[in-house]
Amino acid sequence: MSRILVVDDDAAAARLLTEVLTREGYEVTTALSVADAVKALEDGARFDATLTDLRMPGASGLDLVAELRKRDPAAIVLVLTAFGNAQAAAEAIARGAYDFVSKPVDLAQLRLALARALERRRLEVENRALRRREVDGEPERIVGQSPQMIELMKQAARVAPTPATVLVTGETGTGKERVARLVHEYSTRAAGRFVAVNCGALAEGLLESELFGHVKGAFTGAIADRPGRFELAGKGTLFLDEIAEIPLELQAKLLRVVQERTFERVGDARPIALEARIVAATHRDLPAMVARGAFREDLFYRLRVVEIALPALRERAGDIPILVEGLLAKINRDLGKDVRYVTPAALARLSAHSWPGNVRELENMLTRAVVLAKTDVLDETLLPIGAAALAGDPAASTGEADADGALPTLREIERRHILRVLAHTEWNKRRACAVLDISRPTLDRKIEEYGLRREEPA
Repeated sequence: MSRILVVDDDAAAARLLTEVLTREGYEVTTALSVADAVKALEDGARFDATLTDLRMPGASGLDLVAELRKRDPAAIVLVLTAFGNAQAAAEAIARGAYDFVSKPVDLAQLRLALARALERRRLEVENRALRRREVDGEPERIVGQSPQMIELMKQAARVAPTPATVLVTGETGTGKERVARLVHEYSTRAAGRFVAVNCGALAEGLLESELFGHVKGAFTGAIADRPGRFELAGKGTLFLDEIAEIPLELQAKLLRVVQERTFERVGDARPIALEARIVAATHRDLPAMVARGAFREDLFYRLRVVEIALPALRERAGDIPILVEGLLAKINRDLGKDVRYVTPAALARLSAHSWPGNVRELENMLTRAVVLAKTDVLDETLLPIGAAALAGDPAASTGEADADGALPTLREIERRHILRVLAHTEWNKRRACAVLDISRPTLDRKIEEYGLRREEPA
């Protein structure tokens, strides 16, 4: 779903545009001034395109174009301008706007202009990704030189060209989605889409519609036909992450799809052929769930035609140095930093840790260290793990006993840790989300749930 920012000081016009674009299937955020739009950007919001009025009190749409282009030279901005004002339209494009739409807005013209803009955005993103791969050597590839990882990659390469359904298993944070992407890239479907669904992140009532799609009027709020992930995947690969979280009733429908290779949108009886390959993943013990009736046995065997089991990071500690090198390059690129050197003491501390959160925990720890680093060197003082954490490193004190000797609950540990990360990042939510490895909506929900305030001591 493409994210659109609508900026217009006329609340009624902004509401109308929001309703129209929402019906078209876009996720829309509205701002009534340039200042509100800039605040949304500073809070970490990201948009695929911006639709802004030209004339507004205070800062104008041209000012917003300049601000957006400064933040992202590839930003897509469409400017709304009064009909016949060719000079203003030309100036907007000269300032970096992608296109302009005349007022009063012709909805057909708006749809066409927005579709073209988003297609250009998609192509630019793909081109940047290709250039980044050429420079950085496929940064999203699985990294490892251990015998376990070499065998795993051989297995993925062998199964990829076949149509077999694959089940990827392993502890949380081991990189199951990367394995799924590897299978996709090595397959004959590599030119198609890779569509990922986190089955554990969607409410039970939304999951069926998200997977199968729905038709207009199928349920309250279904204001238009909408394809599901099975349909969007086309002839590519559909990745069902956290497959164990699917409720039993929906498991029966999924089994039918896997067996018959057809499905129907919610509220529609017309069958649609499933062309995509299914790759599923879970960190849970599916055989144990089957034994206690929490997961269908027939679906389990349908999904596990080929199983690829990822080893925990503690089982391949020899891969940590090469992982650190690759992760640092990615983190520096994402955060705009240049921390290039890791001291031997820091690398020894990283290699000695058991990493219960696996590669994801390692990436989070390195991200935190890069955020806090004052030079281009990452040393052991930036790594509150192992002996340093036990010795009372202030940055690792989220789980220490309270004054009365009682150990904090898991909920309290999470609250303290989120507050500490927010304090270290000076409440920059984008950077905090990068350190915590959570989405912006999740961070906002946690801040509200725990009642966190900026002035609260960390």
